[in-house]
Order: sequence, then C-alpha cells, then structure tokens
Amino acid sequence: MKLFPSIFNDVIGPVMRGPSSSHCAAALRIGRICRNIMKDTIENVYIEFDPNGSLATTHSGQGSDMGLFGGLLGWSADDERLKDYKEHIEAAGINIKIDIHPIGATHPNTYKITLKNKTETHQVIGISTGGGMIEIIEIDDAAVSLMGDYYTTLLYTNSPDELLDTITNLNLGETSIHRGSTPYILVNSNIENQKKLILKTETKKTITDIKTIDAVLPIKSRKNVTVPFITINKLLKYNKDKNKNLWELAVEYESIRGNISPDEVIKKMGDIVDVMQNSINLGLKGTSYKDRILGSQSLSFKKNMDKKNLVPGDVLNNAILFTSSMMEVKSSMGVIVAAPTAGSCGAIPGTLIGTALTLGLPKEKTTQAMLAAGLIGVFITAHATFSAEVGGCMGECGSASGMAAAGVVVLKNGTLNQALAAASIALQSSLGLICDTVADRVEAPCLNRNVMAAATAISSANMALSDYDQVIPLDEVIETMKKVGDAIPHTLRCTGLGGLAITKTAKEIEARLNKNKQNTTTPSFKNC
Repeated sequence: MKLFPSIFNDVIGPVMRGPSSSHCAAALRIGRICRNIMKDTIENVYIEFDPNGSLATTHSGQGSDMGLFGGLLGWSADDERLKDYKEHIEAAGINIKIDIHPIGATHPNTYKITLKNKTETHQVIGISTGGGMIEIIEIDDAAVSLMGDYYTTLLYTNSPDELLDTITNLNLGETSIHRGSTPYILVNSNIENQKKLILKTETKKTITDIKTIDAVLPIKSRKNVTVPFITINKLLKYNKDKNKNLWELAVEYESIRGNISPDEVIKKMGDIVDVMQNSINLGLKGTSYKDRILGSQSLSFKKNMDKKNLVPGDVLNNAILFTSSMMEVKSSMGVIVAAPTAGSCGAIPGTLIGTALTLGLPKEKTTQAMLAAGLIGVFITAHATFSAEVGGCMGECGSASGMAAAGVVVLKNGTLNQALAAASIALQSSLGLICDTVADRVEAPCLNRNVMAAATAISSANMALSDYDQVIPLDEVIETMKKVGDAIPHTLRCTGLGGLAITKTAKEIEARLNKNKQNTTTPSFKNC
C-alpha cells in the first residue's frame, strides 16, 4: 500500500461521465498530467497498449480513449463535451496514433504515451489502479510514483546535485532526484510551496526547463500523513473506549487523513449525496444514447411498481429502481459518482437512497450511511482492489455490496459490530465474481450485478441486524478477496475475452454497435 486511502479520492468519487472509472476518469487524469508536462501545447500523441493487458481490447468501448483525449484537452471528468471527444480532439489539431504491441507492461491498465510539439518530446507511463485512481510510474525514462495528490514540479537541469542542495535547503515537501534520458528533480508539495520553489529556482542558470503538474485528486497529500486505523482490527482497538458509530469513525478517519475539519467531511459527503440524488431523478425521466445496449428500463419498472404488478417489497423495489436509474444515466453519458467505481455506481446510491426514502429518513441520515460505506471501502482498497481488471467484478459490484450493507445498518441505527458483520456477509457472497462485459459497454451484465449487489446488501444488513454470525471477520474476507482476485483468469477480468462477453449473442451485439459507430461522421484515428 503506497498511500493511506481517502474516502473522497479512492472510494466515493470522482464525479464523472462515462462507462468506467478505471478507464474514463483515470485516463482523463493521466491525460491532464500529460498536458501539464507539455505546457498545454500538444501536436502529436503516440499511445501504446500491451496486448496482454485489458486496454488492448477495451480502450474504445469502455471509454479510455474518451477519458485520455479529454484529459489532453484539459477537461474535468464531468465535462459535458466528453461524449463528442473525437470532434474536439480533431478541432484542437492533436494527431493521435494508437499502437497495440508488447511493451513489457506488468499492470493490465498501462498507458505508454509519447507526446510531441514543435519544440519538445516527452514520454509518460501511467496506470489506472481502480475507481479512477492512477499512478504515473515513469516520466522521460525515469521511474517515479505520482498519484495526483500533490502539486508536482519537474526541474530539468544540467546540474542536478547542485540544484538538489538548493531545494533541500528550502525544506519543501518530499524531494527526490531521478536521472533518465533528461535529468530532472521532482518535487512534491502543496501549491503554496510550489510557487515558492519556482520563485527561488527559475532564475538559476542550471535550470533548462520547469514543468508544473497540478494535483488531480480532491484530497491532497502531505508529508508524514497518518490515519487512526487501517484495518478493522485496529479500528476496533481504537474505538474500544470511544464507543463511536461506523459513520463517526469514518468522519474521524477522513478528517485526519485529509487534514480537513469533521464538518467539512460531512459537507463534502452531503454534496455527493446531492449529486447522486440528482442523477437518479434524471434517470427516472428517461435517458437516451445511441452507443449502448440497453434502453431506459427503469421507467417500465416504476410503471409496474405503481400498478402493484411486482412482488411486494418496498425497500428492495425502490433500491432496484434507483440502481437501474443510476446505471442508465451512466450509460447515457450523464453525470454520476463512481462509488466505488463507475461500473458499480448504481448499487450504493440505489440501496442507501432507496432505503432512506422508504423509511422516510432525512438527507442527514443518508449522508451518515454513505460515510460508513466509504470507510468500508477504505479497507477494501487498502488491502484488496476496486479494479475489475485486477480482481474481477468482485472488486466492483462485490465491494459496493459490502459497503452498502454497512450503510443500511447505519440507516437502521445498528451497532458498529453489526455494520461490520453486514459488510463481511455481503462480501463473502460475491467472492469470485467475474467481469465479462458484453461489447465493452459496461451495461450487461453490469446492471444485473448492480441490482444483485443492492439485494445482497439489504439481505446482509437484515441478517446482521438479527445478529447472524458472520463467521469470518471482515479483515480476513478482504484479504481473501485479494487472493481470489489474483486467481481469476485474465480472460475473466474485464478483457472481453471470456464469460458472457464471448457468447454468440454478445458478439452479434458488439458487431452491430461497432458498425453503428463506423457509420457516424466522427473522425477516425490510426490504430495499428
């Protein structure tokens, strides 16, 4: 684990458009860093994907191209222009070439990007690690580790040792030196120290260039970050004499991790709940989008609910309705919240907002439940993964189910131990869940699995509220998730090479959608 996760960086967020946070939001963040390195002037981009990774087969259908190009244009992850990214990248005069060949990538979501303009060339290698999170692992042949939570400065110099002494004496954040094809010193700091660093170094004759990279995550990092706990066992020990609820512990964790006040933590989550509620409301009005498999099915579900044609169960049916609505907004390029990913964005808001509505609970209670869900997600991302490319859909819909289960217990004023047990039971129920998206559209079977995650969450919460024995503690279940994910075959981890994705019907759907895309007037890109 390289960093202590943040609820708002790693778990509940980003606010975005597109089918996949691992592909769209993460790629966009990588693209924005590339744009910073090129000082906003890009003419040619050469993108390389490894054939053994997931991006070779999914970069177009799951939105990696859309996200990356949007980032190269400097957009945010919820920019309304993203659906028309091809026209905008062409209008900007940026030439794109995509090549699929062996690049020695060890991570399935590896982007190797070479950028050029009239005066300079730079190369960036980045990976998407799940839920919109990234790591830049190489810049100009030098190994680095940038997650986007610092304001980063690259000082290109012909005298690195002398410059390093100067920077060290300024006492600015974490400082490290890298020697690649072009030597530079990389400095991570907050924005104030970045300005001070540039002021103190820009006139030095040994400096050949300065690059400033903006932080792309909402919660920034700092030296010597600490958190009160990072496992369930440590949480229980920490809470032994405090007797706090799971949501209160979430506020305490995020306040310490993010160096923000408890009130700010609660407000941030309340704002996210508002975005989720708005997305659900928009979905219930009906959605449309050409490049998708499923239509607006939630309208039919609501109609049959209102006519009493469905098996009764207000909580479950509201959760199904809201989960479906959120997934349809995602598939129509509307604004959603990755929770914990875009592919699993329906289950948590569908379950918690749907349950709260049925019980007549205020937004304040929903916000508390969402915080509790976020803290469960912290433990999952710290010790397992949200990335379907790494752990299958178990890491996405499975994680969402466990998180939502804990949130439902909070809605019902259950105990801390009951919330933890609910998460454990739900996660146990999704071990080994594969990712096999049909036609790379993150719709089928993703909608079904989001609904399944919601149903499992509600059932697990009721079991925990009835003091069912979880048997296996949550820490051990999360550890098992990691081991099971590692054992899932490559073909069943979001590559489109196995499961339902290669059925006869799925291939017919894929061919039809691809033919429709080819018949549009959008510009084409070289793809070797």
